Amino acid sequence: MKADIHPDYQEVNVVCACGETFTTRSTRKDIRLDICSKCHPFFTGKQKIMDTEGRVEKFKKKYAKK
Repeated sequence: MKADIHPDYQEVNVVCACGETFTTRSTRKDIRLDICSKCHPFFTGKQKIMDTEGRVEKFKKKYAKK
């Protein structure tokens, strides 16, 4: 690697809106998130499927094992 052309790669604290903090490495000085793996509905199991036209039931019915 060439000297003096790469940005400074340092440890930074990542702060989520839910209050979770963790340390990672980045070229940015400060990282703030709106959502992280601690509060994201997919990872917490609180994900809701919005189905207004019955698409999920239609899919399950079509591909259900008989």
